[in-house]
Amino acid sequence: MSKQESLGRLIGLARRRLKQAVGRRVAPHGLSSQQFWVLVFLAEEDQPPLCNVCDALRMDAPTASRIVSALARRGLVRSVEDPADRRRARLALTPEGRALARELQPLATEFRLAVERDLSRRESLELRRLLNKVIAGLDRYDSEGASS
Repeated sequence: MSKQESLGRLIGLARRRLKQAVGRRVAPHGLSSQQFWVLVFLAEEDQPPLCNVCDALRMDAPTASRIVSALARRGLVRSVEDPADRRRARLALTPEGRALARELQPLATEFRLAVERDLSRRESLELRRLLNKVIAGLDRYDSEGASS
């Protein structure tokens, strides 16, 4: 029986491959892969607060804030006041950001399909379930600390 490759290594490799593929395709637009996904998310949502970006894209607040700041410096994203709570800011695409997001939307769809292209519907659902289980286990490990 051959030695199985580490699940952590395989998950990391899949993440790197996706990031590299996205990065190559969005580089001509002057975007990183993370900026691309934030831009796409903002186009799909109605002026979300930063915490929604963090939750949906599973990134920490400082990282999301840096990405949004970079997009804002490029004139693609702006902060707008939340009409329900003036202390809270929401994120909105500028007209330039909306135009770029519209141009990039087919690419986002293409990436999403490419990830699942070789999986059946059942396999795709099972992989989602299992990856969420792995993420929850890692979150639990991280919150408990490395004490064993």
